[in-house]
Amino acid sequence: MAWINMVHLTLAFGLLGNIVSFMVFLAPIPTFYKIYKKKSTEGYQSAPYVVGLFSAMLWIYYAFLKTNVMLLITINSVGCIIETLYICFFLFYAPKKARMESLKLIILLVVVGFGLIVFSTQFLVSGVNRGVIVGWICLVFSLCVFVAPLGVLREVIKTKSVEYMPILLSVALTVSAVMWFFYGLLLGDFNIAIPNVLGFTFGIIQMTLYFAYKNKTLITNEKVYDFEEKTYPISEMVEQEIKDHKTIDVVKRSAVMCSDILPVVTKLKEKENDAGHVAVEPHAQTSVPNHIIEVAV
Repeated sequence: MAWINMVHLTLAFGLLGNIVSFMVFLAPIPTFYKIYKKKSTEGYQSAPYVVGLFSAMLWIYYAFLKTNVMLLITINSVGCIIETLYICFFLFYAPKKARMESLKLIILLVVVGFGLIVFSTQFLVSGVNRGVIVGWICLVFSLCVFVAPLGVLREVIKTKSVEYMPILLSVALTVSAVMWFFYGLLLGDFNIAIPNVLGFTFGIIQMTLYFAYKNKTLITNEKVYDFEEKTYPISEMVEQEIKDHKTIDVVKRSAVMCSDILPVVTKLKEKENDAGHVAVEPHAQTSVPNHIIEVAV
């Protein structure tokens, strides 16, 4: 009876793991909808989808070497199809440079990397050891995949912004890690269980950071807005100061011109007393740039 309950419990966690993992596979759909609307991949990278395809292929190969892990085959088969569709969609809208980089990564990881693993384990390893070695490869690679979000966590702590860390995806990954951990534990397969311990840990850290910094973005925007409002009058003062400076320069230049003209007019007056008169406004205010000079001949 206990064995039957154990089988049912394992099946339940496996089915739940399939459902949650399927939701995780569908998470990038909004991203690709944006790519479709803009007809460009912009700054998005194909690496997560190529890595996802490689991981799914690796777990399928491991599942074929083991027994009683049919649920591992089903979800990763679906994952291979979905990730392949993502990659094809990305290559269709990617610019030439990004398309070439993606093709290089596909050839390096999916064709060469996976091909070498299959070839070496099929021809150089025999029996039970084949499953053990592939299991260790899956374990190490899964740990690397779970460690990858550390860059996002560092960026969140540095910027105090969770803009690039969607909470729904973090929750889904955490729940998925829990389901597959218990599935592997109940099967006695630690190659499945151990990586998901790390996945669960990082999922909890991501959700903790999200709730710690989710309101920081609004505060930052308010500070920026206040700063812009405070600096705007200063810019007006600078403009007014420039205008005043220009006015002073005009006055100075007018005064210099007046000082140059007055001696000339005086000489004309001395030489041509009988020809006419010269009227010069004697008291010119320095604050007024205009000087009236009348010469009558």
